[in-house]
Amino acid sequence: MVNLEWYRTFKSVYKNGNFSLAAKELFISQPAVSQQIGMLEAHVGYKLFNRKSKGVEPTQYAKLLNNLIIEALERLENVENGFRAKAFNANRLISVGLSKHFMISMGSVLLSKFDFIDFSFHENDQLFELVNSKKLDFAIVTKQYDTFDTVQKKVGEIRQVIVGSNTINESELKATIKNKDNDATENWLNDQKWFSHDAGIPHIKLFWLHVFNKKRPSMVPNYIIPSENEMIEILSRNLGVAVVWDINAKKFIGDRKIKLLWNSKEMPSSEVFLLSAKNENLNTIFEKIELELISALD
Repeated sequence: MVNLEWYRTFKSVYKNGNFSLAAKELFISQPAVSQQIGMLEAHVGYKLFNRKSKGVEPTQYAKLLNNLIIEALERLENVENGFRAKAFNANRLISVGLSKHFMISMGSVLLSKFDFIDFSFHENDQLFELVNSKKLDFAIVTKQYDTFDTVQKKVGEIRQVIVGSNTINESELKATIKNKDNDATENWLNDQKWFSHDAGIPHIKLFWLHVFNKKRPSMVPNYIIPSENEMIEILSRNLGVAVVWDINAKKFIGDRKIKLLWNSKEMPSSEVFLLSAKNENLNTIFEKIELELISALD
């Protein structure tokens, strides 16, 4: 009966010309190598190696046997390695970095596909540096980088919108928007209770810059809640408005917990990218994450 380990050992001895080197390569003992070669010789009926002062020399029968089996053995090893890689990819711990504001809307969609994920929260530039230095396997960012050392793929687009609690009366706001009365629209917004995830109100500033062409709004946020998802959840139970990413507001709006007050065409979309260090072992995982994010951002 053919034992594939004999042929694997034969291949290593033939390549290295030495039983000791073959034993190290195969992570077995030298006596085990000698035993397997002896059993293979008994099986094929020919002597395969002649001992020399330093190592061994293949016989003509060994050269013939090597020519006959090498292609089939390498093909089998490639198949085996492929299965190992898939099992490794499915069960290994992967590290994924993203903004804490996207954990619920983007990070959580990966949980059903992988058994082990180590999430960490940073913003765009730091996430890029961590991936680029191979301290993170993957990162989800809203900025494209000019680099040859990382793989980056666009997975979708997101936009900042204004949302409000269900109890708010937005009829006046809708009328001013319809009439393109920016001053009246801004005045209505300034009169509301505002929620923000940051005291510096970066989202609100950006919205005002693109929509009202003003560097800074005149309002002061009433409530500062550092996590955007928690902020939206709290907003849904209180009276007020906020500028948030549409991907984060999507489920709350669908569940009728908050209202979409204004999705302005003047507000540009932001592209979302998946980053990874160049590593063939991560290719399959990258594709899985990419598909999940594309679906989430669709």
